[in-house]
Amino acid sequence: MTEPTTNRPLRAGDPLPEFSGTTDSGKVVSRSDLLGRTSVVFFYPKAGSLGCSMESREFAKLEGEFTSAGATVVGVSVDSVDAQQRFRESCGLPFDLVSDADGSISLRFGVLGSLRLARRTTFVVGPSGTVVEVIRTWRPRQHAEIALDRVRRIRTETGPTSVGSTGSTR
Repeated sequence: MTEPTTNRPLRAGDPLPEFSGTTDSGKVVSRSDLLGRTSVVFFYPKAGSLGCSMESREFAKLEGEFTSAGATVVGVSVDSVDAQQRFRESCGLPFDLVSDADGSISLRFGVLGSLRLARRTTFVVGPSGTVVEVIRTWRPRQHAEIALDRVRRIRTETGPTSVGSTGSTR
Protein backbone atom coordinates (compact mmCIF):
# COMPACT_ATOMS: atom_id res chain seq x y z
CA MET A 1 0.00 0.00 0.00
CA THR A 2 1.41 3.39 -0.89
CA GLU A 3 1.22 6.20 1.59
CA PRO A 4 -0.23 9.55 0.59
CA THR A 5 2.33 12.29 0.27
CA THR A 6 -0.23 15.07 0.22
CA ASN A 7 -2.92 16.06 2.65
CA ARG A 8 -5.77 14.91 0.37
CA PRO A 9 -8.72 14.11 2.61
CA LEU A 10 -9.79 10.48 2.62
CA ARG A 11 -13.12 9.85 0.96
CA ALA A 12 -15.70 7.09 1.19
CA GLY A 13 -14.31 4.09 -0.65
CA ASP A 14 -10.68 4.84 0.21
CA PRO A 15 -8.70 2.25 2.14
CA LEU A 16 -7.76 3.04 5.71
CA PRO A 17 -4.15 4.22 5.54
CA GLU A 18 -1.31 2.59 7.42
CA PHE A 19 -0.77 4.38 10.72
CA SER A 20 0.48 3.77 14.20
CA GLY A 21 0.12 5.89 17.30
CA THR A 22 0.47 5.68 21.05
CA THR A 23 -2.66 5.97 23.15
CA ASP A 24 -3.09 7.81 26.41
CA SER A 25 -2.66 4.45 28.19
CA GLY A 26 0.68 3.78 26.45
CA LYS A 27 -0.64 1.15 24.06
CA VAL A 28 0.08 1.35 20.33
CA VAL A 29 -2.91 1.39 17.96
CA SER A 30 -2.44 0.78 14.25
CA ARG A 31 -4.45 0.12 11.13
CA SER A 32 -4.34 -3.65 11.72
CA ASP A 33 -6.00 -3.21 15.14
CA LEU A 34 -9.08 -1.77 13.45
CA LEU A 35 -9.52 -4.41 10.77
CA GLY A 36 -12.25 -7.03 11.14
CA ARG A 37 -14.75 -4.74 12.83
CA THR A 38 -16.43 -1.43 12.21
CA SER A 39 -14.41 1.46 13.60
CA VAL A 40 -15.04 5.13 14.20
CA VAL A 41 -11.91 7.27 14.11
CA PHE A 42 -12.60 10.86 15.06
CA PHE A 43 -10.06 13.65 14.77
CA TYR A 44 -10.35 16.76 16.91
CA PRO A 45 -8.17 19.89 16.96
CA LYS A 46 -7.18 20.34 20.60
CA ALA A 47 -7.63 18.22 23.72
CA GLY A 48 -9.35 20.19 26.44
CA SER A 49 -10.87 22.84 24.20
CA LEU A 50 -14.61 23.49 24.52
CA GLY A 51 -15.64 22.05 21.15
CA CYS A 52 -13.41 19.00 21.45
CA SER A 53 -14.68 18.32 24.96
CA MET A 54 -18.29 18.52 23.76
CA GLU A 55 -17.60 16.22 20.81
CA SER A 56 -15.71 13.65 22.88
CA ARG A 57 -18.37 13.59 25.59
CA GLU A 58 -21.01 12.94 22.93
CA PHE A 59 -19.02 9.91 21.75
CA ALA A 60 -18.66 8.80 25.38
CA LYS A 61 -22.40 9.18 25.97
CA LEU A 62 -23.07 6.86 23.02
CA GLU A 63 -20.22 4.41 23.72
CA GLY A 64 -22.60 1.65 24.82
CA GLU A 65 -24.60 2.00 21.63
CA PHE A 66 -21.44 1.90 19.50
CA THR A 67 -20.36 -1.22 21.38
CA SER A 68 -23.78 -2.84 20.91
CA ALA A 69 -23.50 -2.14 17.19
CA GLY A 70 -20.06 -3.84 17.13
CA ALA A 71 -18.00 -0.68 16.63
CA THR A 72 -14.79 0.58 18.17
CA VAL A 73 -14.34 4.31 18.82
CA VAL A 74 -10.89 5.94 18.76
CA GLY A 75 -10.11 9.66 19.13
CA VAL A 76 -7.04 11.29 17.57
CA SER A 77 -5.45 14.71 17.94
CA VAL A 78 -1.99 16.23 17.63
CA ASP A 79 -1.71 16.52 21.41
CA SER A 80 0.92 14.66 23.45
CA VAL A 81 0.19 11.37 25.19
CA ASP A 82 0.13 13.22 28.55
CA ALA A 83 -2.35 15.80 27.24
CA GLN A 84 -4.55 13.01 25.86
CA GLN A 85 -4.49 11.25 29.22
CA ARG A 86 -5.51 14.40 31.10
CA PHE A 87 -8.23 15.04 28.51
CA ARG A 88 -9.66 11.51 28.79
CA GLU A 89 -9.70 11.75 32.58
CA SER A 90 -11.28 15.22 32.66
CA CYS A 91 -14.04 14.20 30.24
CA GLY A 92 -14.52 10.65 31.58
CA LEU A 93 -13.88 9.08 28.17
CA PRO A 94 -14.09 5.26 27.95
CA PHE A 95 -12.20 4.88 24.66
CA ASP A 96 -8.62 5.25 23.51
CA LEU A 97 -7.18 8.62 22.55
CA VAL A 98 -4.24 8.46 20.16
CA SER A 99 -1.46 11.02 20.27
CA ASP A 100 -0.48 12.27 16.82
CA ALA A 101 2.12 14.72 18.12
CA ASP A 102 4.07 14.76 14.85
CA GLY A 103 0.93 15.12 12.69
CA SER A 104 1.71 12.04 10.60
CA ILE A 105 -1.60 10.29 11.23
CA SER A 106 -3.58 13.45 10.50
CA LEU A 107 -1.59 13.86 7.30
CA ARG A 108 -2.33 10.29 6.16
CA PHE A 109 -6.04 10.78 6.80
CA GLY A 110 -5.91 14.16 5.04
CA VAL A 111 -7.10 16.25 7.97
CA LEU A 112 -3.95 18.14 8.99
CA GLY A 113 -4.79 21.83 8.96
CA SER A 114 -2.59 24.81 8.24
CA LEU A 115 -1.99 25.43 11.96
CA ARG A 116 -0.74 21.83 12.35
CA LEU A 117 -3.96 20.89 14.12
CA ALA A 118 -6.28 18.12 12.96
CA ARG A 119 -9.48 19.36 11.33
CA ARG A 120 -12.62 18.07 13.06
CA THR A 121 -13.42 15.02 10.94
CA THR A 122 -14.89 11.61 11.73
CA PHE A 123 -14.28 8.49 9.67
CA VAL A 124 -16.52 5.44 9.84
CA VAL A 125 -14.48 2.47 8.63
CA GLY A 126 -15.97 -0.88 7.65
CA PRO A 127 -14.59 -4.23 8.82
CA SER A 128 -12.58 -4.61 5.59
CA GLY A 129 -10.68 -1.38 6.28
CA THR A 130 -12.52 0.75 3.74
CA VAL A 131 -13.75 4.22 4.67
CA VAL A 132 -17.54 4.10 4.54
CA GLU A 133 -18.42 7.61 5.69
CA VAL A 134 -16.58 10.86 6.24
CA ILE A 135 -18.27 13.35 8.55
CA ARG A 136 -17.10 16.95 8.37
CA THR A 137 -18.99 19.59 10.27
CA TRP A 138 -17.88 22.34 12.56
CA ARG A 139 -20.68 21.34 14.95
CA PRO A 140 -18.96 19.01 17.40
CA ARG A 141 -22.12 17.50 18.88
CA GLN A 142 -23.29 16.11 15.54
CA HIS A 143 -20.36 13.79 14.76
CA ALA A 144 -21.25 11.06 17.26
CA GLU A 145 -24.92 10.79 16.27
CA ILE A 146 -24.15 10.77 12.56
CA ALA A 147 -21.41 8.17 13.06
CA LEU A 148 -23.67 5.96 15.17
CA ASP A 149 -26.39 6.09 12.51
CA ARG A 150 -23.89 4.99 9.86
CA VAL A 151 -22.50 2.22 12.10
CA ARG A 152 -26.02 0.90 12.59
CA ARG A 153 -26.61 0.92 8.84
CA ILE A 154 -23.37 -1.02 8.30
CA ARG A 155 -24.49 -3.61 10.85
CA THR A 156 -27.87 -3.90 9.13
CA GLU A 157 -26.24 -4.23 5.70
CA THR A 158 -23.52 -6.72 6.68
CA GLY A 159 -24.73 -8.32 9.90
CA PRO A 160 -22.72 -8.53 13.13
CA THR A 161 -19.01 -9.24 12.89
CA SER A 162 -17.48 -12.00 14.92
CA VAL A 163 -14.06 -10.36 15.21
CA GLY A 164 -13.56 -7.49 17.63
CA SER A 165 -17.18 -6.97 18.50
CA THR A 166 -16.26 -5.88 22.01
CA GLY A 167 -16.26 -2.28 20.86
CA SER A 168 -13.10 -1.18 22.63
CA THR A 169 -9.42 -1.22 21.89
CA ARG A 170 -8.52 -0.57 25.53
